[in-house]
Amino acid sequence: MTEVTVFEVVGGQPFFDTLVERFYARVEADPTLRPLYPADLGPGMRALALFLGQYWGGPADYSAEKGHPRLRMRHAPFAIGGPARDAWLTAMLAALDEVDAPETARQMMREYFEMASRAMINT
Repeated sequence: MTEVTVFEVVGGQPFFDTLVERFYARVEADPTLRPLYPADLGPGMRALALFLGQYWGGPADYSAEKGHPRLRMRHAPFAIGGPARDAWLTAMLAALDEVDAPETARQMMREYFEMASRAMINT
């Protein structure tokens, strides 16, 4: 029996592209988050969308372009405290609420985002 991935359930990479576009619209408007990001949000948007697609069972395009994700190492240069984590999670969960996905997939993603965002706190 072949296991169906979240990537397949949500319709593939276009779902993650849309999720990240909606998330970054919130980043751009958020006074806590915006200073943590570079002036050009485009490369980060692409990287996050590819990472999420890969993480949830899609092709390894992120790894092909960027190498191993090493999430904590890639975020280490940025001072991420509780308020930044909370703002990030709020923005991501709001974006997730706006995209069309089965509730089971949404819940899995919510749990992942909560866990991963806690792991990024470094101050």
